[in-house]
Amino acid sequence: MADAGRWAIVHGRPGAGRAGGAGGVELVVRSLLRRYGVIFWRLLAREADWLPSWRDLLMCCRRLEARGEIRGGRFVAGFSGEQFASTDAVGLLREVRRRPHTGQYLSLSGADPLNLIGIVTPGARLPSLTGNRVLFLDGLPLATLAAGEVTFTKRLMPNSNGSSATPYCDARPE
Repeated sequence: MADAGRWAIVHGRPGAGRAGGAGGVELVVRSLLRRYGVIFWRLLAREADWLPSWRDLLMCCRRLEARGEIRGGRFVAGFSGEQFASTDAVGLLREVRRRPHTGQYLSLSGADPLNLIGIVTPGARLPSLTGNRVLFLDGLPLATLAAGEVTFTKRLMPNSNGSSATPYCDARPE
């Protein structure tokens, strides 16, 4: 589990997306939508430098939206600018929003592409190293492990029945 991670292959050589024209940019957009479901400018902060510019990706996304292949809108709160989502992701986002909390924990490697701590969540970024970990509770970051040090992103409050702890946000700085 310590070396767990999730990866997506983008075929082609570095720089091919820029020089490959609209077809290369569309391939990159589709790969990003398969990986994240929703894409927007801030999300691409962790991606490789050889990806096409956001402007090129944006024009391609607008074309795909006009053809009805993807959806444009505001899917992730707190981020300005245009956002685009695959049609499958829109339904899943609605379902997740309506689903009650189940107390499910999920641990990811710091090198996992879904490690978006400090990018789409407030706080410091977690370096993309395989030894680093992030722990989620019901899809929200609960704690990080970096350089052998555990840092909680939320405070824990015991449940009334004493069975387990429930995270809660405290606006006061630590």
